[in-house]
Amino acid sequence: MNWDPLLITFKLAVVTTAILLVISVPLAYWMVNTKSRSKPFIETLISMPLVLPPTVLGFYFLVAFSPGNAFGNWINEWLGLKLVFSFEGLVVASIIYSLPFMVHPIQSGLSILPHSLTEASQVMGKSKWTTLFKVLLPNCKASLLTGIVLAFAHTVGEFGVVLMIGGSIPGKTKVASIAIYDEVEAMNYGAANFYAAVLFVITFCILLMVYLINGGYLKRFWK
Repeated sequence: MNWDPLLITFKLAVVTTAILLVISVPLAYWMVNTKSRSKPFIETLISMPLVLPPTVLGFYFLVAFSPGNAFGNWINEWLGLKLVFSFEGLVVASIIYSLPFMVHPIQSGLSILPHSLTEASQVMGKSKWTTLFKVLLPNCKASLLTGIVLAFAHTVGEFGVVLMIGGSIPGKTKVASIAIYDEVEAMNYGAANFYAAVLFVITFCILLMVYLINGGYLKRFWK
């Protein structure tokens, strides 16, 4: 059995989730505290992947990142990145596609914290970033964990976006969801079941762990 699609899938999910965490924390903090008129437009752009068909996003990614396009050619020449039919392209597309699954839980967690926490930190002379990372984030660990898991699981389950931007190149861009589709097309149901079962078991265990941690069941169990 070829393990490459599974390895590529989880490598993509880990890299995407790590980058999203770095991006989403300050972005969610800004959206919670900003009074800018641009906030509704930015929130709309972030939330678009929730409602748009993945093939629509994948198509526009393919057009934008193509070397035949001015933007794609600029990325290729000046940054040395080929984003079409490459693992790097999968990462960029996955970051944009999974962004709301990381941002929204963190934004929700920060928004329900009492403002007195921020005020107390500011009275003590702490900067905004110190307040965010030392005071606010430790008090919304459940939201952080939820965002991390949702982004990871969503990236693992991607199909339309990764197919459009990455294709199905064995050992390079062929993730597990595409491998399942290819095996079903070839009527090789045993291989398709193997890939599907591995994804099912791993994602089930990850989600179960989140519910156990957020619900406090593990603490009660160890007591």
